[in-house]
Amino acid sequence: MGAFRAVVLAALLATVSVGQDAISADGTNFTLTGDNVSYLFHVDTESGELISDHFGAPVDDFTPPAFVLPWGWHDNLANLRREFPDVGRSDPRLPAIHIGHPDGDTVTALLYKSHQVVQGKPELPGLPATYGNDSDVSTLQVHLYDNVSDVSAVLSYSIFPKYNAIARSFSVTNNGTGDISIERAASFSTDFPNVDLDMIEVQGDWSHEFNRVKRKIDYGETTFRSTEGFGSHLHNPFFALVSPSTTETSGEAWGFNLVWTGSFEATAEKFSNGFVRVLFGLNSLHTSIKVKPGESFQSPEAVSVYSAEGVNGMSRSFHDLYRNHLSRGKQTHKTRPILLNSWEGLGFDINQTSLVRLAGEAEKLGVELFVNDDGWFGVEYPRQNDSLGLGDWTPNPQYFPDGLGPYVAQVNNLTVLDSSQPMQFGIWVEPEMVDLNSTLYNEHPEWVLHAGKHARTLTRNQMVLNVGLPEVQDFIINTVSDILDSANIQYVKWDNNRGMHELSHPSDSYKYILGLYRVIDNLTTRYPDVLWEGCASGGGRFDAGLLHYWPQHWTSDNTDASDRLTIQLGTSLVYPPSAMGCHISKAPNGFNQRNISIEFRGHVAMQCGSFGLELNPEELSEHEAATIPSIMAEAKKVNPIVISGEFYRLALPDNSPWPATQFVSEDGSESVVFAFQQKYTVKPAAPAVKLQGLDPKARYFNDLDNGTYTGATYMNGGINIKWDRADYQSKLIWLKKQ
Repeated sequence: MGAFRAVVLAALLATVSVGQDAISADGTNFTLTGDNVSYLFHVDTESGELISDHFGAPVDDFTPPAFVLPWGWHDNLANLRREFPDVGRSDPRLPAIHIGHPDGDTVTALLYKSHQVVQGKPELPGLPATYGNDSDVSTLQVHLYDNVSDVSAVLSYSIFPKYNAIARSFSVTNNGTGDISIERAASFSTDFPNVDLDMIEVQGDWSHEFNRVKRKIDYGETTFRSTEGFGSHLHNPFFALVSPSTTETSGEAWGFNLVWTGSFEATAEKFSNGFVRVLFGLNSLHTSIKVKPGESFQSPEAVSVYSAEGVNGMSRSFHDLYRNHLSRGKQTHKTRPILLNSWEGLGFDINQTSLVRLAGEAEKLGVELFVNDDGWFGVEYPRQNDSLGLGDWTPNPQYFPDGLGPYVAQVNNLTVLDSSQPMQFGIWVEPEMVDLNSTLYNEHPEWVLHAGKHARTLTRNQMVLNVGLPEVQDFIINTVSDILDSANIQYVKWDNNRGMHELSHPSDSYKYILGLYRVIDNLTTRYPDVLWEGCASGGGRFDAGLLHYWPQHWTSDNTDASDRLTIQLGTSLVYPPSAMGCHISKAPNGFNQRNISIEFRGHVAMQCGSFGLELNPEELSEHEAATIPSIMAEAKKVNPIVISGEFYRLALPDNSPWPATQFVSEDGSESVVFAFQQKYTVKPAAPAVKLQGLDPKARYFNDLDNGTYTGATYMNGGINIKWDRADYQSKLIWLKKQ
């Protein structure tokens, strides 16, 4: 203990303050300060343990901890609020780190050794992460060491003061002579005091993703996870902790998001002393990650945002942070072309003639980007249905006798309505998957994820390529590059239509995701002008990891406008609307036969960064065909505000038949409101729509009643909408600052 006290004494002699006091290290008391958040922890001078002190609204001082009677079985570490807890040394709660050592034991005692504060934020090797320059972010690195096992760790805390956001990750280095294995790895771990908290998360399944769920944090574990190899539709790697009284606009909210595309685990554990441990990281069923002597393990990053302005305030911080410091694609801050996707219009019934004809119909409506979806490839196994050809990325010579180049040139020769702009072309791929009936599988059955002699299960008639293998990574990079080099392709929709099943080792999922990041990093760097859109049977992989590389993601295969309101607003809890892909599809809708007006469908879809059509224009009614040009024009007008503006959820579809949303432009000069009536009722009357984000003293003209009122009037009194006596009505209202 004397040696450790000497280490602490040396640290006490140096006080570091950088980044406009974003991080201060007063000896071994550490304070991270944002515009409206403080995060405090310290080193216990007796033990070397890192102790949590505060995460929330701004504070100035360290205060003595809560007293817990140290009687019974649980004394010592069990009654401390710990920053990086292990297991096996008197703390029975779940650990953030669990390591298997060469001699078979799993006890690890990582204690404080030193720290440093750096301007900016170091990259995480091979992983997506937030980024920023010296004026945006500062980073505290705390070095820990276990003298018994010769294992060291570095905890990284990066604070973005403007967004009240803290990004955390850690690395573990094996300094010994035998292999160790990472059995549990929580990128973000902290212990809250004895306070009442609720958890908000999103759950669902294919076609009804991102349904908001709220539940009380009670004694024991409140947890959810994905074991599908990816985030999946069932849960998303996001949750929020809120005070029971927190609303959309007021109260405390702590949001947590893992920058990771693979299996994950999120837990809030309330112990007998009332403390609540938060853990967010890899799913321990998919770890056992070997680290050889001299090598290091790097955890994914987890981001937490604190808000004293309710859940909506938390969401807006995530949106701004991710648009400016996570999504690196050059299209992130650009308006997106209006597109038409061929799938709903033609399905697999395609050839060059029918596709060019569909693109010609899209041209008449003002579509700017024509997307050729599934079905265009396969020679030995032509892709005539979803059991054939996946993995054989050669254009079907029966459909495209001269390859993609001449066909794409035909589409490019079309001219966008009322302009001289050529129509752009996009293509669908699913390069991580393979069909049993494919040339690729016949040649390389060993490339598929499998577990020895166990049966290889099929989902959607396909199997998963093991992207953890370097040869598979190179195959995908070369294949997609060949496609993009063969024609003037400006957009790629990258799909993924199943999860992982058989794994030969628990860490295969982890290795797969690292391989996937290598592939995508390579391709997006090689083709920076291509607009990349992620898809996983809809929103199965809508996550911050892929958002780092791709600026947008298909939100759900369900394009019913009423269902989409719930899905899109659930997605907006953490991800910006600018990153969502949303389309108008035909009515009645193919999922539920619901018949919703073209105006309502358009207003729902244009709330997203990527707006488009998912239909055959030849099947439009006379009214729909006549209305779509004005919807397209309105969508183009709205898109700049969706891309860069502030987003507000004014009323939720789960709570009201009159949901509403609002965007405020970046400069505050204009705002657009989307209001909906999902179900007509004689009584009660629809409530006024109370706006947000306006200057209370400024005056704004609105085109609903052509009135001019102060921002305070709009926000505190609201505006009343006269609805028709019918279900599924919508209004788009513009406000202009005078």
